[in-house]
This record gives sequence, structure tokens and C-alpha cells, in this order.
Amino acid sequence: MTHKNSDAENDKRNFFRISDSLSLDVRKVPNADLEDSIFNEESPLFSLLSDLHTLDFESQHLLRQIAERDRALAHYLKIINKRVDLVSKALAIQLMDDIGEPQEVTLSESGMSFDVAEPFEIESWLAVRMILLPSPLGLVVPAQVIRCDPGSRLGTWSIAVSFHALADNQRQLLARHILQKQAQEIRATKTDATTKERTAQ
Repeated sequence: MTHKNSDAENDKRNFFRISDSLSLDVRKVPNADLEDSIFNEESPLFSLLSDLHTLDFESQHLLRQIAERDRALAHYLKIINKRVDLVSKALAIQLMDDIGEPQEVTLSESGMSFDVAEPFEIESWLAVRMILLPSPLGLVVPAQVIRCDPGSRLGTWSIAVSFHALADNQRQLLARHILQKQAQEIRATKTDATTKERTAQ
């Protein structure tokens, strides 16, 4: 069992963690600078998907201000946003064909853990490309390996990575996704409890 222990790592455990299913692609890189990442050359569509969500996120406060002054204009802009969402979903479907089927992960604002087919050295740098569902939200983030253990399945490895140098908009988008997933899980739990109560009566 190999780990990287630090006070910063312990602090990051305070972030909310969720079990999630997402499309994931990981490449080893020399450092946290992803400007020259092979992903940038291979996936211009992925960058477009990420930019679409960033622009949508950054425009939300403007849309709220417009709604207070002109409801008709705000309604029209919401329709435009829905069209952009449809474009995003079409891009995500195409990209998921390239990346592969969604896989189970544990995700937080500070990092994530998941299974891979080959081991990575502790403190090595990775470029993590992921599509968060059902948004679909595309992110490419630099991450450093902090744990690498043999996986539960033969020929797999379970690794944990710590996110580094996230842009503010990336962190906010990731936080929003996690909060939405948590709210979804709470609603599902309440629905299951209500169903069981009705069945028991």
C-alpha cells in the first residue's frame, strides 16, 4: 500500500465526497501545466464543451438581473440557453463514444478516487479528462497521485488523486455538480423511505 501523507491531504478530507458515475480518461503528464497536454491537440470538441458550460455559469447572474427588468427578454435568453444545452449534450454523446463508458468514482472538490488498468507512481502528475453526468459538464484538470493500491479486481489498481491549480470557475462548477448530486441522493432516499412506509401499511 502506498500513500502520500500531509496536513493538506488531511484537510482535504473535510470536503464533501460523493459516489458518482462519469466518463473518465487519464494521461500521465510531466507537471501540473496542461497547456501542452495531448488532450488539447486530440480533443478540441472537449474544450468547446467545457467553454460552453463556463460561459453559461458566468452568465447566470446577468440573466437574473435581466429577469428583474425585462421578463420577455429573460424568457428569450432562457430559450437560447436551452439550445446551447442541446448542443452540449450532442457534443457529450460524441465525446463519450471516444472516452468510453461511465465508471464508478468517489468525487470531491479536492480530488477523486477510481480504478485504472496500470499503476501510477505517488506524486506523479496526471491530466484528468472527465464528463460529469447528467449535465453534461466537461472538465480537464491537473491532478497528483496520492495513493495507489491493488484494486479489488484482478489486473486493476485503485488510485486517489488530488486536484491542483483548478480555475475558480472549474471549482465552482465542480462544487455545483456535487451539491446537485447530493440533493438528488437525498430526494431518492426520501422517496424510497416513503415507498417502504406505504408498502408496510
